[in-house]
Amino acid sequence: MTELMVQTRGLTKRYGRGDHVRLAVDSVSMTVRRGEVYGFLGPNGAGKTTTLRMMLGLVRPTAGSVSVLGEPAGRPEVTERVGALVEGPGFYPYLTGRDNLMVMARYRGLSERTVDAALERVDLADRGGDRFKSYSLGMKQRLGVASALMGDPDLIVLDEPTNGLDPAGMADMRALIVALARGGQTVLLSSHLLAEVQEICDRVGVISEGRLLRESTVADLRGSASLAVRAEPLDLALAVAMRIAGDDGVHVLDDRLALELPASAAPDLVRQLVADGIDVHEVTSRERTLEEVFFEMTGSNRNHENDEHEEAVR
Repeated sequence: MTELMVQTRGLTKRYGRGDHVRLAVDSVSMTVRRGEVYGFLGPNGAGKTTTLRMMLGLVRPTAGSVSVLGEPAGRPEVTERVGALVEGPGFYPYLTGRDNLMVMARYRGLSERTVDAALERVDLADRGGDRFKSYSLGMKQRLGVASALMGDPDLIVLDEPTNGLDPAGMADMRALIVALARGGQTVLLSSHLLAEVQEICDRVGVISEGRLLRESTVADLRGSASLAVRAEPLDLALAVAMRIAGDDGVHVLDDRLALELPASAAPDLVRQLVADGIDVHEVTSRERTLEEVFFEMTGSNRNHENDEHEEAVR
C-alpha cells in the first residue's frame, strides 16, 4: 500500500464572525502519496494557499484534520522533515544569498555543506556571495526553493516555484522537481502554469471557491483522445461515424465531426468513409489539454482575482 505523505479530511477554514463569515476552504479531503509530484490547481482566491498553510501548521483549521507524514501538521518532528516555499521567499535584504541560507541552516542544525549543495542545485552557486536585495525576481525565487531543499526533506511544498523565472530557468526547475521525485522525495506543487503541471505532475487536485472539485491522475483528468474529421458530404459522413463510434460518440463542430475514438481507429474510419463515396479532407487526433479541462471545471471563476494573501494573514 502506497504511503500517504499528506492526508486531509474535511479540512475547513472560515474567516470572520457573525454575518461577515467567509469560507476560504470548504471541507477539502485530499491525499498526496510518497514519491509523486502532486499539482494543486485553482483560480486566484480559490483557497490553495490557505490549504497549504494549514498543511504546514501555519494556520489552524476551523474544522477537519490534516496529517503530514502520518502525524498532525505543525509538530516539530514533522516540520523538520518538510521543506516549503509558500507565498514567495522572505530573506534579509542586506545579507548575501549564501548568508541567508546559513542563518536558516544554523537554526536547523544543518551543515555549511548543505547550504552549498542547495545553492548548486538551483544554479546560484556563482551568485551566492551577492546581497539578496540585488537579486532579480527569478533569483529570489530560486533562493527560496534552495531553502526548501536544505536537509533533504521527505516532503517539499512549492507555491508557484517558477514565478519570475525565464524560459530556461523554468525548464531547469521542472527538471529539478522531476529529479526530486525520482529520488524518492515527494513534491506538492501549486502553479498557474498548467502546461507545466501537465508535463511533470503525476496527480492533481483542482480546487475552486474553497471546494476540491476533482482529484485524479493527469491522464484521467484529460480523458481519452478524440478524432476530428473534415469530410463531405457532412451528413453522410455523420451517418458512417455514428455506425463506428455510436450515436453518443460523435459531435458536429462547425464543419467537422468530433469522434470519441483513439488515433488507432483512424485508418478503419477513413476506409469506411471512402467506401461510402465520402471525400475525406482531413483527419486529426486530438487530446484535451489540462488547461482546457481546468477552465471547463472552473470557468465561472476565470476572472476571479481575489488575493489569497489576505485570507492567509487575517
